[in-house]
Amino acid sequence: MRIASKSREIEAALRESEQRLRWLASIVDSSDDAIVSKNLDGIIRSWNSGAERIFGYSASEAIGQPITLVIPQDRQSEEREILTRIRRGERIDHFETVRQRKQGSLIVVSLTVSPVKDANDNVVGASKIARDITEQKRSQELIVTLAREAEHRSKNLLANALATVNLSQSNSPQGLKQIIAGRIQALANVCSLFAETRWIGAELSAIARQELAPYSEIKGERTVIAGPQTMLVPDAAQAIAITLHELATNAAKYGALSTPEGQVRLEWSDTTDNRLRLRWIETGGPVAQKPARKGLGSRIIEQMIVQQKGEVLFDWRNDGLVCEIALPI
Repeated sequence: MRIASKSREIEAALRESEQRLRWLASIVDSSDDAIVSKNLDGIIRSWNSGAERIFGYSASEAIGQPITLVIPQDRQSEEREILTRIRRGERIDHFETVRQRKQGSLIVVSLTVSPVKDANDNVVGASKIARDITEQKRSQELIVTLAREAEHRSKNLLANALATVNLSQSNSPQGLKQIIAGRIQALANVCSLFAETRWIGAELSAIARQELAPYSEIKGERTVIAGPQTMLVPDAAQAIAITLHELATNAAKYGALSTPEGQVRLEWSDTTDNRLRLRWIETGGPVAQKPARKGLGSRIIEQMIVQQKGEVLFDWRNDGLVCEIALPI
C-alpha cells in the first residue's frame, strides 16, 4: 500500500511539474518580447515567437547560431562584455542598445539578461529578454524636438510682443492700451493659423484676410487681395501680420480707409530668387504726404521686415500710399 501510495504521489508531482513547464512554455512562446536563451559561448539554444517577429529569423534559422546574428558589426563588443558579466553571475537590467533584423534594418531594444544556473548553482548560460522600443524612442525624440521648437517659437513670439510694446506710444494711457492690444492681437491671429498647420507656418492670403477683415464691407469691397498661394514660415508670417496690421491701422486713421471711396489693394508674387514681392496700394483716399519724421508704425514695419532680412520702401503718392516689401521665403 505504501509503495502504491508513494508511486501515486510521484506521478502527481510529475504531472504538476509537467503542467507548470507547459504553462511556462506557453507564456514564453506567447510573449510579445523576444525571449532567447544561449550558452556561455553565445550560441542560441531557444528562440520564441516574439524573437521571430522582432528579428525576422525563424527558430530553425536562429537556434544553433551565435547571438551575434542580430548584433550590428559596430556593437559586437557588447556581447563579450555581457557574457563576461553573466559568467560572474551578474544580471543586466534594461540595457538600451541597437540590434539588427534579418533584412538589415536596425531597431532599438531594451535588454534584460539573466544568468542560467544548473543544479549545482553553476552558471551555464543566459536568458535574454529583448523589447523593441524603436517607436517609443522615436516618440521621445519627437517630443524633445517639438519642445525645442515650441521654446524657440515662444521666445520669438514674446520678443516680437516686447518689441511692439517698447515701440508703442500714445498721448493717453487708454490710447496706448488700444495700440498695444491691437498689435498683440495681430500676433495672436497669426498664431491661430500656425495651430492649423502644426506650426509649419501660415498661408499669406489667410493672414491678409484676418488683418483686413475689419475694413471690408458687404457692399463694395474696400479691400482687394490678390496673389498666389504662399506659405510663410512662422517668423516671416509674424512679421507680415504685424506689417499688415500697421498699414491697415494707418490707412483707417489717415489713408484710403478713412474715406468712403477709398480702397486698399494688397498684391504679391513670388519669383525664382525665392523672394516674396508684396505691394500695399491705397487709392481714393486723402493725398499721401510724406511725414516730416518717421512714425512709429513705419519704424515697427521696418524693424519686423529687416529682422527677416527683407526690404521696405514707402512711396507717398497723390492718390495714396504705396508700400513695397521684398522678403526672403
